[in-house]
Amino acid sequence: MSNTIINLIGNTPLVDVSFNTKNTILAKLEGNNPGGSVKDRAALRMIEDAEKMGRIKKNDTLIEATSGNTGIALAMVAAMKGYKMRLIMPETASEERVKTMKAYGADVILVSKEEDMEGARDLAIKMGDSGEGFVLDQFSNESNYMAHFQGTGPEIWEQTKGRLTHFVSAMGTTGTITGVSKFLKLKNPSIEIIGAQPKDGSRIPGIRRWKEGYEPKIKKNAHIDRTIDISEADARNFSSKLSTERGLFCGLSAAANVYIAHEIANDLNDATIVTIICDRGDRYLSSL
Repeated sequence: MSNTIINLIGNTPLVDVSFNTKNTILAKLEGNNPGGSVKDRAALRMIEDAEKMGRIKKNDTLIEATSGNTGIALAMVAAMKGYKMRLIMPETASEERVKTMKAYGADVILVSKEEDMEGARDLAIKMGDSGEGFVLDQFSNESNYMAHFQGTGPEIWEQTKGRLTHFVSAMGTTGTITGVSKFLKLKNPSIEIIGAQPKDGSRIPGIRRWKEGYEPKIKKNAHIDRTIDISEADARNFSSKLSTERGLFCGLSAAANVYIAHEIANDLNDATIVTIICDRGDRYLSSL
C-alpha cells in the first residue's frame, strides 16, 4: 500500500517544555502519530518484520498483551493490513483504551486486577502455544526497540543537531529507551540516559516495576545510566501543569518523563534534555 495512514508514523515534532530552568528541556510529541502514541512505531515494525520473515500473512490472527497504547497501535496497523487482532489487558485499563481497540476491530480480553500485566502476558503465551494465533511479544521482540534505534533515536539526534546531553524515558516494555539509548550512545557515549519508573505502590499507566521473572528481555540491549522513581501523585500534578501551562494534554507516563527531566535539570547548567510525550491525554479521561 502507498500513501496510507501508516505512512504518517514517525517524524514527530520536538517542542520546548522548559519551566523555570537554565537548561533546555525538549519533548518529542509522539501523540502526533496516527494511533496517538509512541507505540505506533513498534507496532508497525513488529508486524512488518514478521511479514518479511514469513511468520504471518493476511487474515492471520495476531495476539498481544498490552496495557493500552501498544494494543491501540497494533489494532490500527492490523486493520490496515488485514489481520485479526486479539488483545489481552488488565481490567484496570481505561474505558477509552478498550473502546478504541474495539473500534479498530480488535477482540479485547480482560484479565483481573490481581493478574495484572503479568497475567495478561501469561495468557497471551498460552493462547499462542495452543495455536490460537501468532504472539508478537513486544517484551522480547527485538523489532520493538529497533523501531526506535532506526527511527526515534536518529530523529532526536537530527532535530537537536547532536547537541542533547541527556535523554529521559519511561520504562514499560523498555522498547523506547532501549532503542534510543543504543543509538545515542553510538553517536555520543557521554549522553546520559535516565529511566523513569513508578515508586512502589504507584500506578502509572505504561510504566511499571516488573515482578521477578517478567522483566522485558529486550532491556538487556539498553544503555541506561540511572533510573529515577516518581510517585503517581507527582505525575498527576505535572500532567495538569503541562495541560494548563503548556497546552499539552498527555498521559501520566509522559508527565512523569517531563517531571524527571526537570528534576535532573536542577543540578545542571546549559544542558539539553530530551524526553518523550508518549501519548495524548484523551484516552485517560475516564480515569482522571
